[in-house]
Amino acid sequence: MKTMEMFDLRGRVAIVTGGNGGIGRAIALGLAEAGAAVAIFGRNEAKNAAVLEELRSVGTPAMALQVDVTDREGLEPAFRAVEERLGPVGILVNNAGIANLSGGVLEEDPADWDHVIETQLNAVFLLSRTAARSMKEHGGGKIINLASMYSYFGSGLVPSYAAAKGAIVQLTKSMAIELAPHNIQVNAIAPGWVRTDMTAAVQETPMSEEIVSRTPAGRWGEAEEMAGTAVFLASKAAGFVTGVTVPVDGGYSVR
Repeated sequence: MKTMEMFDLRGRVAIVTGGNGGIGRAIALGLAEAGAAVAIFGRNEAKNAAVLEELRSVGTPAMALQVDVTDREGLEPAFRAVEERLGPVGILVNNAGIANLSGGVLEEDPADWDHVIETQLNAVFLLSRTAARSMKEHGGGKIINLASMYSYFGSGLVPSYAAAKGAIVQLTKSMAIELAPHNIQVNAIAPGWVRTDMTAAVQETPMSEEIVSRTPAGRWGEAEEMAGTAVFLASKAAGFVTGVTVPVDGGYSVR
């Protein structure tokens, strides 16, 4: 097989959680442009509809489902709905996430902690389990989790987010070990500081200057810059890559 053919995702079906904005939208569009049929899960119907229109304009089959990943009972039916319409899911991107700027463990409400962990970690486990069972039956697949710079560094401002993202790295490694014999590769992407709605508040503070000065690339990242790594990890080109977390951070993590 020629090198560029290894990145071709035609005939593959992908789910991207939180695919209606930011990094999730960029990854969903990137997978579609590589040829995959893409279903996005998101809570906001209007945003879902807008991204669905973009996906359809690419020319590959697409779906948008109103899904709250903290609704445990709704995850498997949503997954099955995608398979019934588009076919077996071979790519799962666990992107959906929230952050609670609590100011630290002394201030964080336990209910807020639970909500972040449910969204950022528990939903990844539950949906990955459903996907892995299907992928095992159909000869393999790819699971891509979204980690963070806070997978490596602590945070006194968002402890629940940092705890969840740290756990994502270990869950990725653990699933990779378990699922490799079934031709399922599990990897993670760790974005650096990327311009999205979630980081909008930080972009307007003095912290933004600190981020840029620490980042060797000298700037914030753009959501679209995450798509290439996702396509690689979802493709045959990454068939012997599993259990790794790939920083896409402009060099932020090497300082």
